[in-house]
Amino acid sequence: MKPALDAVVVGAGPNGLAAAITLAEAGLRVQVYEGTGSPGGGCRTEPLTLPGFAHDVCAAVHPLAVASPFFRRFGLEERGVRLLWPDVAYAHPMDDGSAGAAYASLDRTVAELGGEGRAWRRIFAPLVAHADAIVPAALGPLRALPRQPLSAARFLRPALGSAVSIGRRLDGATSRAMVAGLAAHTMRPLGVRPTGAVAALLGLLAHRSGWPVVEGGSGRLADAMVAGLREHGGTLVTGHWVSTLDELPPARVVLFDLAPRQVADIAGDRLPTGYRRALWAFRYGPGVCKVDWALDGPVPWTAQACRGAGTVHVGGGFAEVAFAEFEVSAGRHPAKPFVLVTQPGVVDGSRAPERQQTLWAYCHVPSGSDVDMSGRIEAQIERFAPGFRDRILARSVLTAADEQRRHPNYIGGDVNGGAATMRQTLFRPTVRWDNYRTPAPGIYLCSASTPPGGGVHGMCGYHAARTALRHTFGMVTGVG
Repeated sequence: MKPALDAVVVGAGPNGLAAAITLAEAGLRVQVYEGTGSPGGGCRTEPLTLPGFAHDVCAAVHPLAVASPFFRRFGLEERGVRLLWPDVAYAHPMDDGSAGAAYASLDRTVAELGGEGRAWRRIFAPLVAHADAIVPAALGPLRALPRQPLSAARFLRPALGSAVSIGRRLDGATSRAMVAGLAAHTMRPLGVRPTGAVAALLGLLAHRSGWPVVEGGSGRLADAMVAGLREHGGTLVTGHWVSTLDELPPARVVLFDLAPRQVADIAGDRLPTGYRRALWAFRYGPGVCKVDWALDGPVPWTAQACRGAGTVHVGGGFAEVAFAEFEVSAGRHPAKPFVLVTQPGVVDGSRAPERQQTLWAYCHVPSGSDVDMSGRIEAQIERFAPGFRDRILARSVLTAADEQRRHPNYIGGDVNGGAATMRQTLFRPTVRWDNYRTPAPGIYLCSASTPPGGGVHGMCGYHAARTALRHTFGMVTGVG
C-alpha cells in the first residue's frame, strides 16, 4: 500500500524546514518532526530575562540568510520578514578608543581605515566585484563546479589560506584586528585553514549585502518558513523527540536535520556499521558560553562606530584574539576571551521597552564546558565600554553544557554543526562523494554537519532535498 507520506524530516531548524519546503514545493507530502515545543532550532526568539525583552536564542545576525539562494527564492520580505540593516555591519574596538568599522560601502570602509585602507581594498574589492559568482559557490556543494568558475576563482587565494596569511597582507593593527574578528567565527586557531575563507566570505558579505537583523527577532524568520511549508501542504509536529526510525510514519525518504551521532543512534542497523562508525567519529568544535542581558540603555562604547554596529567583535588586536582562540583549542578557558556581541537595538526598537535594549554575546570555550564565563565576557565589554555593567538589569547565562541540554543538536555546545577543519569543510560528515545521501536507501542528511556548514542559510536542507528528489523520486532538478 502506498505510504501516506512521501517524506519525513526530523528536526525543524532552518535546514530541516528548507528541506521540507523544497520537497513540498515539488508536490510531495511532507511531515516535519521537532523535539522541542517550537520550530526554528537556533533561529528562535524567547523572553530570556525580563518581561518585554525579546532575545534570540542563538542566531541573531543574518548575512548568510540575505545572501542565500534558497532564501532569495523563498522571498523573506514578501512573507513579512523585515530585515533591518545597521549603519555599521560589524565593528572592532581597539584599546586606544578607536574602532575599525565595516560598512556596506567598501569605499567608506577604506576611507575610514586611512592609511590601512589601500591594503583592505586590494583584498576585498575583487571579492565584492565577483560576489555573484563567489557566494553561490561558497554556499553550494563543494564538489560541484561553480557556474562561473573564473570569477569564483577570485576566492581561492584567501580561501586556501589562513587568517594569519590575510593579516600579513594588511598594513596596520586595526585592519588586522578586523580580520581576526571575522576569522574567529570559525572557532579555530587563526593560523589554520579555512579561517581565511570564512574571514573573506563574511567580510565580502558585509560590503555586498550587509549583516542585517530580523525585526522582532530571528524567530520570525522560522515562523515564515513554517507558514511557507503549510502553504504547500506540509505539516509540522512539535514536542516529539524521535529515538528510532520505527517511531516515524512510513515514507519513501527520511531527512535528518540532526548531528551525525544522533542520526547514527536513531537509524541504528539501517545504516552499515562502517558508516555508522564514521558518523560517530565526526569531530565537533568548541562550545560557546552565551549571555543575554536586559539593559536600561545602549552599551556605552567608547568608540562611536561601535554604537551604530549590529555586531561588535570584542577582543583587542590580532595577537590577543589569536591567543584566545588558541587557548580554547588547547582545552583552556581564556582569561580574556574573544567575545562576539550583537546589539539589535541599534536598529530594532521592538526588542525591548522604550529606551532599553537587549544584548547578546558569547565566547568560545572547550567542548562540553560547564564554566560560567559571564564575568570574563562582561569584563571584556567593560574594557571597551566603561559603565556597561551599570546598565545591566538582568542576565541569562547558558554554559556550553547548558546549550547541549537545551539544544541536543549542539554537541558539546558547538553551534556550528562540527569542527571547521579543512577536511570537514570539504567532506561533511564523512568522506563520500555525495555528502547528503547515506548508504541506506531513502535516508538523507540535511543538517549543518553537511556542506556548506553552519549559519542560517537553509542551503544544507535545500541541497539535501534536491538530492532526494533526483535519486529517490527521479525528478530532474539541475541543482546540487
